[in-house]
Amino acid sequence: MGQDANQKILADYNDVFADIMNVLLFDGKKVVNEEGLENSKDRSQYKADGKLHEQERDVSKFYREQELRIAFLGIEHQNEKDYFMPARVISYDGSCYRAQLLERKNRSGITAGDEKRLKKRRKLYPVVTLVLYFGTSHWNQGKSLYEILDMPEDFKPFVNDYKINIVEVAYLSEEQIQKFQSDFRIVAEYFSQKRQYGKYEPKRIEIKHVDEILKLLGVMARDDRFPEVIEAMNEEKEKKGRVTMCEVLDEIENRGIQKGIQKGIQKGIQKGIRKGIQQERVHTEEQRLRAEEAEARAKAAEAEVERLRKLLASQG
Repeated sequence: MGQDANQKILADYNDVFADIMNVLLFDGKKVVNEEGLENSKDRSQYKADGKLHEQERDVSKFYREQELRIAFLGIEHQNEKDYFMPARVISYDGSCYRAQLLERKNRSGITAGDEKRLKKRRKLYPVVTLVLYFGTSHWNQGKSLYEILDMPEDFKPFVNDYKINIVEVAYLSEEQIQKFQSDFRIVAEYFSQKRQYGKYEPKRIEIKHVDEILKLLGVMARDDRFPEVIEAMNEEKEKKGRVTMCEVLDEIENRGIQKGIQKGIQKGIQKGIRKGIQQERVHTEEQRLRAEEAEARAKAAEAEVERLRKLLASQG
């Protein structure tokens, strides 16, 4: 995704994360409660070319229910198609399952509560990954392992397929979009409208996470105008107590107008300078010509005086 690791992204908030999972996995049914989510920085390591490398999900959460961890949920953000996405997701998911095995094998340093939990839970917990794709054309790359493998038919019965969960945000239906209760509804509406109509008409819905909404739109929509108004929108929220996307776009439009005015003024100044320089050049050229004419007249007068002197000398 290319975002600064120090920046908190929208889906990292539990209310947004739970909302995304509930709408996109469970059709709006409240299966995942935000209170049961725990942050997890899912870093995993793998060895390649004799070196140790590290990979990290965009957003990942543990989900606990009744003191049992029942799922590990992850979200990947994409604004470009990735043919090998199934292989990437497998590596993320596989590392999570491997971490569970290591947790069972190496119990040194764990608390009595964790020890009790591990004994009580005989099976591993599931790992679920959603890939949120923000492009405005359909995802036409691989959605399963079979689709990206160059595999002889004889091998197919012995190779397990692995399907991934791709969500085309710009193609969500209006019915699906209306089921979102968090700020992600704004994001979904933005990309859906941009795909369908080429423009975005915001609704007066309050933005809860101003920084993260505008950063996400800036990155995924490749529009630097959104991050530029973050400070102004935070000040607006502090002053009024709420901010909507209508106000965000108004601020962007006003800044565009101001930039246009400044650009016009600058062009006018530059034009005036160029005109002044040109006039100065003309004026200088005129002075040069007048000087040359005066010099020519002076030389002609000198020549005439010399001619007359010679004429008088010859007659005398």
